[in-house]
Amino acid sequence: MIVEPPAESDATGHVADMYAGDIKTDGFVFAYTRVMAINPEAHEAFEALIRAIVPSIGVRTYELATLGAARGIRSRHCLLAHGRKTLRAAAMDEEQLQRAAVDYRDADLSPADVAVMAYAEKMSTDAAGMTDADSQSLRDHGFTDRQIVDITLAAGARNYFSRSLQALAVPLEDVPGLSPELVDALLSPTR
Repeated sequence: MIVEPPAESDATGHVADMYAGDIKTDGFVFAYTRVMAINPEAHEAFEALIRAIVPSIGVRTYELATLGAARGIRSRHCLLAHGRKTLRAAAMDEEQLQRAAVDYRDADLSPADVAVMAYAEKMSTDAAGMTDADSQSLRDHGFTDRQIVDITLAAGARNYFSRSLQALAVPLEDVPGLSPELVDALLSPTR
């Protein structure tokens, strides 16, 4: 990684909060946090966007859209980080998450959950090829206009963040709290 993140000893303001959050949760600062700390205003704006998205769709749907998008762009960082966030939020248990990571269409997810993941994955692989039929799939599963927009924004936000990490060649670290079997399943789309 060619960019130089701020040192932990020099961190102030939002950067210090970013670092402290990782240390409190995991005992160290992730490489992706350090890279985003180079532009703390952009990180704050990203967090504000996520806070504006989640209330209408809830944590579970946000995490499903995030995992679908991360799967589509083959983001190892985000598959692992949001796999863990999905478990912590009790949005899925480990067995179901492992099955969803390998094939979400065969993981006993609700049809609405599958529609969210498929939509986010397609948006991340072929956004230009999407039509009203893709949004209609979400509507057919009961999502409102606001929720359809917020699912789209969740997938778009994941694309922004994940592609930035990939472009900057941010090293991948082990994510604490994930079994080796779950790690293998989460990373299966990137192989």
